[in-house]
Amino acid sequence: MKLKTLFLVALTAMAASSVKAQGPETTYRKEATSFQLFAPHKAKRVLLRLYDEGMGGKPFKTIKMTRDKQLPNIWRARVEGDLKGKYYTFDVTGTSKQPNETPGIFARAVSANGQRGAIIDMNETNPDEWLEDSGPVIDSYADQVIYELHHRDFSVHPESGFEHKGKYLALTESRAIRHLRKLGITAVHILPSFDFASIDETRPDAPQYNWGYDPQNYNVPEGSYSTDPADPACRIREFKQMVMALHNAGIRVILDVVYNHTFDIQNSNFQKTYPGYFYRKNPDGTWSNGSGCGNETASERDMMRMFMIESVKYWINEYHIDGFRFDLMGVHDLKTMNMISDLVWQINPRVYIYGEGWSAGQCAYAQDKLATKANIKKTRRLAAFSDELRDALRGPFSDDTKGAFLAAIPGSEESIKAGIAGMIAHPQVDYGKVNYAQEPWANEPTQMISYVSCHDDMCLVDRLRAELPGISQEELIRLDLLAQTAVFTSQGVPFMLAGEEMLRSKKGVHNSYNSPDSINQLDWQNLDRYPEVFSYYKNLIYLRKHHPAFRLGKAELVRKHLEFLPTQDNLVAFRLKDHAGEDSWQDIIVVLNANKAARNIEIPEGTWTVVCSEGVIDEKGITTVQGGQVSVSPQSALILHN
Repeated sequence: MKLKTLFLVALTAMAASSVKAQGPETTYRKEATSFQLFAPHKAKRVLLRLYDEGMGGKPFKTIKMTRDKQLPNIWRARVEGDLKGKYYTFDVTGTSKQPNETPGIFARAVSANGQRGAIIDMNETNPDEWLEDSGPVIDSYADQVIYELHHRDFSVHPESGFEHKGKYLALTESRAIRHLRKLGITAVHILPSFDFASIDETRPDAPQYNWGYDPQNYNVPEGSYSTDPADPACRIREFKQMVMALHNAGIRVILDVVYNHTFDIQNSNFQKTYPGYFYRKNPDGTWSNGSGCGNETASERDMMRMFMIESVKYWINEYHIDGFRFDLMGVHDLKTMNMISDLVWQINPRVYIYGEGWSAGQCAYAQDKLATKANIKKTRRLAAFSDELRDALRGPFSDDTKGAFLAAIPGSEESIKAGIAGMIAHPQVDYGKVNYAQEPWANEPTQMISYVSCHDDMCLVDRLRAELPGISQEELIRLDLLAQTAVFTSQGVPFMLAGEEMLRSKKGVHNSYNSPDSINQLDWQNLDRYPEVFSYYKNLIYLRKHHPAFRLGKAELVRKHLEFLPTQDNLVAFRLKDHAGEDSWQDIIVVLNANKAARNIEIPEGTWTVVCSEGVIDEKGITTVQGGQVSVSPQSALILHN
């Protein structure tokens, strides 16, 4: 039987068994524990080692695993007796005399620092009423407002008021829940929360920081965010407590997943388990580096594809995750991403999947078969970030000092229009003038993530200071609010970086993935310093939530109801007409004016109620104006309805 056929047979078998097994590699029962591993059929031997402790010491038992006669790439072992509380490793020793231990690729529980798998009863990690937990219901992906946070950033500040600083449990505390609910966001996007390699979990008090984009064990929560990394069950239980607390507050939980690369190759569980199989190579035999991190995984290969599918399914079923953000989704092949999307749709059609529609380098795979932004139209429900809108607002990612619309530099107006429409085809958008995209890449507006900043870039405040040296605090706040007005009135799905509602700064650091807390932490005292900023963000979010015209969700409705008014340099205006989305307001006009002077625009005759002007939003109305020519204040948004 050819190796390709063996992979397919193993794939089918694992797919059939993985639902029944508590993870495809280890199945715990009180009377016995079963182990299985996908490893080379030509391996001379595969060893299972059992330990009393998570770190150090010698194995109390070593078992030679048996190659399955029907599935030669599957190795099995069954150990009688109750092994709960013990630890294990696999060792594929066919090519090396030195121990090559790994917890496997699908460990569900691990020791501190993740070098050994842990045998636990997963049922004992469930909080009370966990089995009744379910994520908040949404009618449309368009109804989401996504808030991206890092566990440590969010709560570690000395004056944050949190008891569990930097931990999962911080998001269960009333301070966190009150803040998020008051702000009005509907989903929390948590940066990678699986077990990653760069933090020493045995030194929780040492100054260590990382975003977590260095995967080690993909299916176990990171231990440094738990209160006891040495207890394999603790991180699992506390992660579930966090999810349940957010769900009870009506907030969905989105997990950032990084299947496109590992921390390194030689020490990765993939390489230790099945050398050479899980990664792509260039024609000259070198490792391909489309991730920019030294390696890229081969999602198109059967077992890598199955691993990704099973992992996503596991996070949904075991941890009740409501969505996934795929890091460098453009490294993965379209077929795999569509298979994941289809499977998730069958499990829970409310689960939202989006990602970065690009890679960080050239991939060793055909470009037209990758899940890049340009190929989003070939997917069924996947969404991608719009760097068109982002960079049209604040300037290019490649140059922190170069501005665009917010800096009153003309030329980005058509790109902003494309972002307002959700990157769909619209008769009034000339894609020949849109940055990066020369044609619409979304079938539906919900396939576009609307944003102006996220974790891996300067936050909005720092970017404005970099491109506008000497900017006053008053001008900075005006432009900050203007930028977010474009984001939250876009027909795409709005996304914001945690802390921007309190004028977050990272002291000018662009890539703060390993910067200290002093750079990355949210300064909660800013809520008192800049109450007008939080008020505007909150009211802007509620304006969107209360008015379906801003979240039509379907391309045909956007083309029917969204009409752009004549564009001026550094000014974009549009109308949502005819009770769009059955909105109670007949027509809504939004004007974004980045000029340093007031501008006049023409609007239809009649009486209009102003609900947003000069950095203030009040849905009940600020004032009324008569149609014809109206003035829009400098560096601000004007929103009015009739």
